[in-house]
Amino acid sequence: MNIAVVILNWNGKALLEQFLPSVVTYSKGATIYVADNASTDASVPFLKANYPDVKIIQNKENGGYAKGYNDALRYVEEDIYCLLNSDIEVTPNWLTPILDTFNTDNETAIIQPKILDYKDKTKFEYAGAAGGFIDKYGYPYCRGRLFDTIEEDTNQYPNASIFWASGACFFIRKSTFRALHGFDDTFFAHMEEIDLCWRAFNYGYNTKYIGESTVYHVGGATLNAGSPRKTYLNFRNSLFTITKNADGNLLSLILTRLVLDGVAATKFLFSLKFKHILAILKAHLSFYKHLNSLLKARKQSPHKANYFTKKSVVWSYFVDKKRNFNQL
Repeated sequence: MNIAVVILNWNGKALLEQFLPSVVTYSKGATIYVADNASTDASVPFLKANYPDVKIIQNKENGGYAKGYNDALRYVEEDIYCLLNSDIEVTPNWLTPILDTFNTDNETAIIQPKILDYKDKTKFEYAGAAGGFIDKYGYPYCRGRLFDTIEEDTNQYPNASIFWASGACFFIRKSTFRALHGFDDTFFAHMEEIDLCWRAFNYGYNTKYIGESTVYHVGGATLNAGSPRKTYLNFRNSLFTITKNADGNLLSLILTRLVLDGVAATKFLFSLKFKHILAILKAHLSFYKHLNSLLKARKQSPHKANYFTKKSVVWSYFVDKKRNFNQL
């Protein structure tokens, strides 16, 4: 199988300068692409001057992560796509165990490597850690990361089937990506990879974590954790995801999530983070605006039960005070 490493870039010349060298050095045999989301900085001239072997796809607009990759991957014909954030340092032989798995396991369609923190390489990184799961109410969590609690990596998490793979370093078969019609453009950014993995699950595809492959992620290079814009996208896109994909009584699930979102807004109120409260309100308004199209998408795909491994990770974390995935 051949593989394309596709880095989405928007005004990220400094990140390309810092992290592209490791990708070029340790990705022998792969075709490297930079999908540029209509950058206004010197990203494209920098690439042309310094990396003539890196292929450049220039998108006409900044459609965010979802549309950016959808637009670019129409021009990428390798068998395996690696969607790689521009703020990731890769390691020697990082592609080998991934390709070995794809070659020997026909049922696996999506893979995530071990994602560690670039700033503290002994710890997992927030965005994906050792593979993602989701609870009954649609809240994502990871082996190695529950909410804001990050575990040290002691090789405690073996290779395994997982529910979702991080978009920071996301491997998928081209055939699967196209069969599922790629990412949902309406997400723009955040949780679009969970939506895609959930759709893959509903159609019977398997997602895996392969810990022999390691990458280091800076995280927050586009939107930091304290950004109201990130709050808006996370709350809105979470509602989008469960509406489209969750099995069971959707009305009950949505009402429960709206109540829990209200609890989160109250927490922001006591923290005097008023912009985040407004972000949640805007997220709900956008959800109502898109509800008809979300329900239409829901009708067009199957829904499988048993997608969650924990009834409520929120209760486990905030009430039972469990801070480690293995305690769940």
